Amino acid sequence: MRIVPIAATLLVLAACATGGSAKLVPGQSGTADVQAAMGTPAEKITNSAGENVWFYTSSPNGRTTHAVRMRTDGTVVAVEQRLTSQYWSRIEPGRTTTKELRELLGPPAVVQHWSLRGVDEWDYKVEQNMRMFDLLIEVSPEGVVRKSGLMHDPIYDAPLPG
Repeated sequence: MRIVPIAATLLVLAACATGGSAKLVPGQSGTADVQAAMGTPAEKITNSAGENVWFYTSSPNGRTTHAVRMRTDGTVVAVEQRLTSQYWSRIEPGRTTTKELRELLGPPAVVQHWSLRGVDEWDYKVEQNMRMFDLLIEVSPEGVVRKSGLMHDPIYDAPLPG
C-alpha cells in the first residue's frame, strides 16, 4: 500500500516545518532547551517589554520566522510564527519604527537601499491563503515605515493547464 509511505513522509515534513519549536514548553523550557531544539538564532533582541527574543528564520526563501520570547531568567514565554497577517497588520505607516518592525517580524530576508528615493526597502517572504507574497516595507532615513504592502510572487503559481 502506498498510503503508509506517503503518511510517513508527511509526518517527517510536518516535523521539519515546525523545527524544534514543538519541543519547547512555555514556563518550563529555558535557553539551553531552545538552543538544543532550534540551534543558533538568526537574531537576538530585547523587546520593549524587556523580554529576550530569539528569531529563527527560514530566509532567504522560506516563509517562516519563529520568535522565541523568554523572560530575563531565560524561561520560554512563547514561541510564535511572526510572518503572519496577525503581526504585519500592526504596521502603521508614519508611526512604526524600524525597532518596532524588528520586534514584530524579526530580520527581513532582504534589505535593499534605493538611493534615488532615499529609502530602504525591507522584504519579507510570506504566505497567505496558500499563495506566496513579498511583504515590502519602505523605511525612511529617519527609521520610520513610510508604506508597506503585499506583492504577489507569481513565480510560485502552478502553470495553467495547457
